[in-house]
Amino acid sequence: MNRTINVRGVGTAKTKPDQVVLSLELNAKDLEYQKAVSLADEQIGELTAALAEAGFEKDALKTAYFNVNTSYEGYQDEKGIYRQRFDGYVVNHSLRLYFDFSPEELSKTLSAIAGCNAKPQLNISFTVKDPAGIKAQILRDAARNAREKAELLTEASGVRLGRLIGIDYNWGEVNVTSRSRFDVAEDECAMKACAFGANLTPEDVTSSDSAAFTWELTD
Repeated sequence: MNRTINVRGVGTAKTKPDQVVLSLELNAKDLEYQKAVSLADEQIGELTAALAEAGFEKDALKTAYFNVNTSYEGYQDEKGIYRQRFDGYVVNHSLRLYFDFSPEELSKTLSAIAGCNAKPQLNISFTVKDPAGIKAQILRDAARNAREKAELLTEASGVRLGRLIGIDYNWGEVNVTSRSRFDVAEDECAMKACAFGANLTPEDVTSSDSAAFTWELTD
């Protein structure tokens, strides 16, 4: 029976984020369906126009989620019984905007959004444009880490490392988003977005992954 050693290697990578992801949420409401949808269209038009003035292409704003729901409010009737009544149609539109990160570009973009009448809720996150490159770096580091561990263990045990006979890896997603996040509510957008944009320095993106390696052992 062949003797083997199984070692899990862990790889890590740390890099500065080079891309901004703006998540924007717009909500429109009206008692009439068509008016609610028209209001939502107006919001998108205003937001797109504001971003165009900031230098973005018309198709830069991407839809992540779109939904129209009915809304109901609770009330008590004359007998004190709790009931619900129709309160209108609510259009929820979630969007994403991606662009290269620089404090100046972020500040300019937030200023444009803050100045438009749509007043979306904002979430700002930071990521990297080349996640595949980061993942490759992590896997190389995991392989190096596993071999170092295996060589240390075999040397301490008085045996030698033979040929590599197996690699077990789960091809999952690797996080490439900075832990730095910034949320701006509608009523705070104009005041806070511009003030923070030019002074915001996100944390580096720290990512990790692992793989299991199997080697034969020799005397």
